Amino acid sequence: MFNFFINHLDEELECTLSKFANDTEMGGVVDTPEGCAAIQRDLDRLESWAERNLMKFNKGKCRVLHLGRNNLMHQYRLGADLLESSSEERDLGVLVDHKSTMSQQCALVAKKANGILGCIKRSVASRSREVLLPLYSALVRPHLEYFVQFWALPFKKDEELLESVQRKAMRMVRGLEHLSCEERLRDLGLFSLKKRRLRGKFHLNMRKNFFTLRVTEHWNRFPREVVESPLEIFKTRLDKVLCSLL
Repeated sequence: MFNFFINHLDEELECTLSKFANDTEMGGVVDTPEGCAAIQRDLDRLESWAERNLMKFNKGKCRVLHLGRNNLMHQYRLGADLLESSSEERDLGVLVDHKSTMSQQCALVAKKANGILGCIKRSVASRSREVLLPLYSALVRPHLEYFVQFWALPFKKDEELLESVQRKAMRMVRGLEHLSCEERLRDLGLFSLKKRRLRGKFHLNMRKNFFTLRVTEHWNRFPREVVESPLEIFKTRLDKVLCSLL
């Protein structure tokens, strides 16, 4: 019923509107005064929609995130209230800042994953791979990979920060102390997080428009038997190739 009620919220809007169950986001290009005016007109339309439908926006939670070097940093209003600017906002669990960098998101994710890993270390007595590997895979690694297709790591330091969490987890496994990080991963049948991100790009249809930018270089290095393999055995052959690249 709620979806039916707000279905026409974006009618006649010039900008892009994203509607969620408890949130609404609007965005547009603002490198010219006309772009700022278009956003303000849409904000006025949203306020009119709310008045007609006897609704109220929670203006105390409304924020403006200015992105890009050429952003005019215009101050917008919703009804009679000026909207505050924000240097960072969370979007579907991903922290985005005004510079469009993901270092803060990476640091937040690493801190949360390390906290869970520490909890496992304190509360689980066993150090066998049969116990720790499922716990790591189920409770820690999902935080390191949540929505990573969106916040793909642009900086080496961010990539290294996440890899350090996985290395810390692997050091907890008894019997692998004499092995290097790469050898531990191979012995446990795991990939580095970087290679897991690469592997994920091959079966996410929503990334198809980014294929030429993100995957072509790696794809061209694969053997023909992998590239031309049927879909049902593609991942199996891909895993073998990635494993040999560790």
